[in-house]
Amino acid sequence: MSNQFSFPTLYEQMDLIKKGASEIIPEEELVKKIEKSIKENKQLNIKLGCDPTRPDLHLGHSVVLRKLEQFQSLGHKAILIIGDFTGMIGDPSGRNQTRPPLTIDEVRENAKSYWEQASKILDRDKTKIVYNSEWLGKMNFQEVIQLAAKYTVARMLERDDFTKRFQSQVPISMHELLYPLAQAMDSVAIESDVELGGTDQKFNLLVGRDIQREHGLEPQVILTMPLLVGTDGTEKMSKSYDNYIGIDDSPKDIYGRTLSIPDNLIYNYYELATDVDLNELAEIKNYLDDTTKNPRDLKRALARKLVEMYHSAEAAQTAEQEFDNIFKNKGLPDDIPEMKYEAGTEKGILDLIVETKLASSNSEARRLVQQGGVSINSEKISNFKEIVKLENEMILKVGKRKFLKIICD
Repeated sequence: MSNQFSFPTLYEQMDLIKKGASEIIPEEELVKKIEKSIKENKQLNIKLGCDPTRPDLHLGHSVVLRKLEQFQSLGHKAILIIGDFTGMIGDPSGRNQTRPPLTIDEVRENAKSYWEQASKILDRDKTKIVYNSEWLGKMNFQEVIQLAAKYTVARMLERDDFTKRFQSQVPISMHELLYPLAQAMDSVAIESDVELGGTDQKFNLLVGRDIQREHGLEPQVILTMPLLVGTDGTEKMSKSYDNYIGIDDSPKDIYGRTLSIPDNLIYNYYELATDVDLNELAEIKNYLDDTTKNPRDLKRALARKLVEMYHSAEAAQTAEQEFDNIFKNKGLPDDIPEMKYEAGTEKGILDLIVETKLASSNSEARRLVQQGGVSINSEKISNFKEIVKLENEMILKVGKRKFLKIICD
């Protein structure tokens, strides 16, 4: 079916597509595909696969989603493949051990939340969503064997994470070797022209090219995006490392967490996590290169922008005012959650922190106390074994941004 959209020129498309990209393999094939697309007035099929192993997304996930949205804005067809079948296998990419597989119900439930958040970035009406159980679930054992025959074990073990595990004698399950082949069949099923993924997905995407050829299709071009470094400035953004900024986080959390990133990540966040254009990026780079200027102002602007993207301009202004009130003026948030206790109740500080959901576990609460991140009525708690007597009205502060008002009856 022809597309009535008037495509931008080749150069306009390539400028946007290459923005922030790590690799385009091979770039000359992408140029030919775009030229043909413009000539025939026909959309390219742009594929992004996701195994919703968790129900929540952060800015790290947004990097490749934003690239898919850019292809949408250029007039191409965005196809989001929900890996309800592959999610039951577990993607071994970047892992040094077998990932526990999920049930189909767990994957489907996570997928609902995933799309709700992803649609804050993608155009709901222009995104085609498909579940790969539609074709993978119908394959019989003979077809699986025929697919496996198209790839060698030696080539599969060239994969970096498999190589490390094999050399370290860490078990590799047979089903993990099938994962890249299953992902490749997704590309066959939708006749993908371009597949997107993080740099850790490069091997899987290349397998997709090979399997498409085996099925007589023109191989897809692959485009990889960098993995966004988390707020700690060291590890890739991850819930596991607690260095993330969640798409569904509150405005104050998005704002506060953004201000905690190291200065050397400011440009990367603007480039990968926002929609600023190439001219603005050049201005940001010049600003950061000027040692007479304070990068704090750019970081505050970044924090406001991210809150605007996932909430609103009004929410961004409120979050900034509240942050300034707490940290610059040493005040308290305007809206502090409250919890009631019976006067005279005695609680261990770790139990109190976990019970009030200011930390997810005793070990996390203990770490926060030992790092000096816990106080009651502005008095720091340094002993993680401390017993607190609850009386009158108390303000419990955990970390930089979590407050709780304890009211005693």
